[in-house]
Amino acid sequence: MNPQLLWFVSRSSGIMAWALVTLSVCWGLFISTKAVAKASSPAWLLDFHRYLGGLAVFFTGIHLAGLVGDNYVYFGWTELLVPMAADWKPGPVAFGIVAFYILVAVEVTSLAMKHLPRALWRWVHRSSFLLYFVATYHAIAAGTDNENQWFRIAALASINVVAFLMIVLIMATRKAKLNPRRVVRAREDVTV
Repeated sequence: MNPQLLWFVSRSSGIMAWALVTLSVCWGLFISTKAVAKASSPAWLLDFHRYLGGLAVFFTGIHLAGLVGDNYVYFGWTELLVPMAADWKPGPVAFGIVAFYILVAVEVTSLAMKHLPRALWRWVHRSSFLLYFVATYHAIAAGTDNENQWFRIAALASINVVAFLMIVLIMATRKAKLNPRRVVRAREDVTV
């Protein structure tokens, strides 16, 4: 067996988890801004969003297991679950740990959404934006692929897309607050 296999597994699964978080956040913003609502049924859109989030959790688990199994840099479960416990790049690794906890909170509350107050679910779910930016910082600062030109292009592109979609959502929310009658009429049109 290649002695670097687990290192490659942890790197690739980490990048995959970050990409899936990015896609899930973008897809959630698409749903929230109604950018793709006309293209397909809402149930399909929401299921795909949930699928992306679940895959992100899966690949994050592979990322963590790969780090524990690899011997290039020592990472025990304490170093992976307690912020600032790692000797290797403790700050950026701590950001990854925080991102992991936010990801778990978002996923658990999404699975239990029907049993939680809507305001609590919404508050936790909005932390996905923080999750994205914390995970992106972790990938750039702690990842060994930060010198890779393709990774840099992907990271910069994703930051721009997420920022743009967040601005669109904020503007749409403000517009709806300024003109609530238009929102009511739109809802009436949907129910007809």
